[in-house]
Amino acid sequence: MKNVIELLKKAEGINGWRVTESATKSYELFFVHEALETVRSTDTVDTEVTVYVEHDGFLGDSGFNVYRSMTDEDIAKKIATAAKRAGLVYNQPYVLPEKAEFKAELKSDMNDIGNFADYAQKIADAVFNAKAPAGGSINALEVFVYKKTLHVINSNGLDKEQVGYSAFVEAIPTFTTEKLSVEIYESMRFTDLNAEKIAKEIAEKLADTKARYEAKKPTTPMTVNVLLRPHEIGQLMSDIAYDLNYTSVYMRANLRKVGEDIQEGGNGDKIDLTMCAVVEGSDASRYFDADGTKLTDTKLIEGGVVKANYGGHRFGQYLGVKEPSGNLPCKVLGKGTLTEKELEKEPYLECVALSGLQVDLYNDYIGGEIRTAYYCDGKKKTPVTGVTMSAKLSDVLKTMRLYDDCDVNGSYKGPTRMLMKNVTVL
Repeated sequence: MKNVIELLKKAEGINGWRVTESATKSYELFFVHEALETVRSTDTVDTEVTVYVEHDGFLGDSGFNVYRSMTDEDIAKKIATAAKRAGLVYNQPYVLPEKAEFKAELKSDMNDIGNFADYAQKIADAVFNAKAPAGGSINALEVFVYKKTLHVINSNGLDKEQVGYSAFVEAIPTFTTEKLSVEIYESMRFTDLNAEKIAKEIAEKLADTKARYEAKKPTTPMTVNVLLRPHEIGQLMSDIAYDLNYTSVYMRANLRKVGEDIQEGGNGDKIDLTMCAVVEGSDASRYFDADGTKLTDTKLIEGGVVKANYGGHRFGQYLGVKEPSGNLPCKVLGKGTLTEKELEKEPYLECVALSGLQVDLYNDYIGGEIRTAYYCDGKKKTPVTGVTMSAKLSDVLKTMRLYDDCDVNGSYKGPTRMLMKNVTVL
């Protein structure tokens, strides 16, 4: 990185620059069934350079990647080419984040371990210890343990570095009979090892895989309450949050404004949504964003009412925000009041696997293809497949109910279930 910075300082025709270095060390295990097939370690460094050029009252930018094989002459040519390209970009002027120095590690139980191999094996053991139904097994498993270092330096004197540890698991739970074999893809990301939780989640997926094998398409359409799991709840909250991003506001593409009630006075659980920098257990946690901007937790929605916007340094400046929040990576949704006992008072459809939750704020739509679900009538669970769901998003937000217990799933922390009322299922 040092030689790149020296070349940038000497370069003519540029008015600013940013260098981002992402270093990743990994230890990886690859299993077929329970047999360890491959062990791999990696050590990579990715360096990205962005140059800024003032011209005609605008600020242009252009970037390129630096590779280890490149000579100083190669890099100098890349800088010159990027400067020319930046002259063709017409962004409104803004100031890069100011001088600041920072260096820290994100909290994880991996911070002080010296042997990633033992840690990775403990994860694999937890997966294989999961209780499986007869005919159920783990067809394939991949375990990745990471140490990631992000270093951002810019021409305004900013120099920040953060180190994070995390694990990523990909598993293929499978249910097999003499006639057929079905699979479900499962992935997990975390920063702290909880073997019991891993085994429990894998056991649930193994049971879901058997249910997928047994599932039948309902003979008639229905209007029913639909229960979503954390992955889909997180997706919905991401869509709602992005509408409140500085970028959406500046482009006049946002649907909701500060002060508006997105639940329109409904009688469901109220949305309390906060964008956060750090959430314990989430591998998405950061102290600063790609620009080097310090991240500041921001409550976007309280009691269903929009309280603030959030976003990156550039668009925050365009909107006149004195201290932009930065591009916050994590979503925290407040818990609700729904209990399992209350849930079971009415029939509902619990989604296990979707092709992808589809949310369209502007057309007031939420839906998706349901690959596997359980129809629960209070007496038994019946696996179903081959259906799609659809509803008006505004109606869902008015009446939605949230579980009273929370967990972390990727960049989302919040209720483990969300109930949507009166959804059309075909």
